[in-house]
Amino acid sequence: QLQLVESGGGLVQPGGFLRLSCVASGYPLDYYSVGWFRQAPGKEREGVSCVSSSGGGTNYADFAKGRFTISRDNDKNTVYLQMNSLKPEDTAVYYCAAGYFRLKNFCSNYDESADNEYEFWGQGTQVTVSS
Repeated sequence: QLQLVESGGGLVQPGGFLRLSCVASGYPLDYYSVGWFRQAPGKEREGVSCVSSSGGGTNYADFAKGRFTISRDNDKNTVYLQMNSLKPEDTAVYYCAAGYFRLKNFCSNYDESADNEYEFWGQGTQVTVSS
């Protein structure tokens, strides 16, 4: 069974940056599309970004466009989320999730369907943006 572990979270000032990592074990990660989701206190979980199994397709939430970059290194079974120009509203627990999509260049970044589309989830890593 695929297992996912996130890391790289922490406390940064507004305008700062973090790189999150999602390391997979138990199964080759290149079989799966990987999505990043986040949940802030008192708010619903929302999709952040995703990358297809091939790496050829990506999607970003509007709030992430131009600031966040998702990438993957299948040889290392790792997916990254580079977050720049962080804002206080980015404060949340960030989760990575893996799911199978038949189209190798496609992934879904909609939280409303994530529970059905992404079978495997990590435990999350805390990101706090505050001055």
